[in-house]
Amino acid sequence: MANTTALKRRITTVKNTRQITKAMELVSASKMRRAQEQALRSRDFRNLARQILSRVSDMINVSEHPLYKQRTVTRRLRILITSDRGLAGAFNSNLLRQFTSELKEDRTDGIESSVILVGKQGARIIPRLSGVTVVAAYTNFPEHATANDIRPILETIISQYRGKLTDSVDVTYTDYISSINQVVRTERLLPAAITKVDVPEDLQDAPVEPSPKAVLEQITERVIEVQLQQAFHESQASEQSSRMIAMKNATDNATDLVDDLTLAFNTVRQTAITQELAEITGGAEAMK
Repeated sequence: MANTTALKRRITTVKNTRQITKAMELVSASKMRRAQEQALRSRDFRNLARQILSRVSDMINVSEHPLYKQRTVTRRLRILITSDRGLAGAFNSNLLRQFTSELKEDRTDGIESSVILVGKQGARIIPRLSGVTVVAAYTNFPEHATANDIRPILETIISQYRGKLTDSVDVTYTDYISSINQVVRTERLLPAAITKVDVPEDLQDAPVEPSPKAVLEQITERVIEVQLQQAFHESQASEQSSRMIAMKNATDNATDLVDDLTLAFNTVRQTAITQELAEITGGAEAMK
């Protein structure tokens, strides 16, 4: 009797857990669709900014601009974008694995490392590593980051690069490929680089006003901002996708466990019934 009671309690507990994971799966699926739409929309804006920059670079020597100057890298500033919440499968562990690997490579090459952390998961782990200076940490970052949300980070990295406090700025994030495929990437933000892309004919013939130099001055920071914002959008879509898959797997595992426990419960109960029937029959035979 004690076994059936314990099994009943376990079945009830697993069913309650399954309800929670199923609800989290549905919530993550809804958030993933919105984040996916946002990431796909902003990609077009990023591509257009790169096209304009490519067009301007054909008209002026961009190497004279301070944000394009290449320097020997002795100090590197990294931006790590993780999540605030867990239960997202391997989302954060994959990020942290690649990030720590890159830190070890820099340490081997004699490069000083500093980091800007976004997300509680990274802020919880990275400060424990030796030889890494934490410049800033942002938690509870908005799910749909706007230009105003990103502005403090943008101003920090530009001021550090202009002030020669760092020679390179990289961002590590998870790139959204599909609902079941996300890839950790490290992308260079500074020194800014010209990504040569195909420029549409209408943009190729468009006049540049007031001057290519003035446009370059304005668009350079804007392109860096767009790259950073796109990294946040891609990371958010990847996080929700990873959490949806993780919760779906947890729901499926809970369902399988309920089936196994129910089978075990029925087996124990049937054994108890058979034993009681045998005892009754034996008693009746003894009384004859």
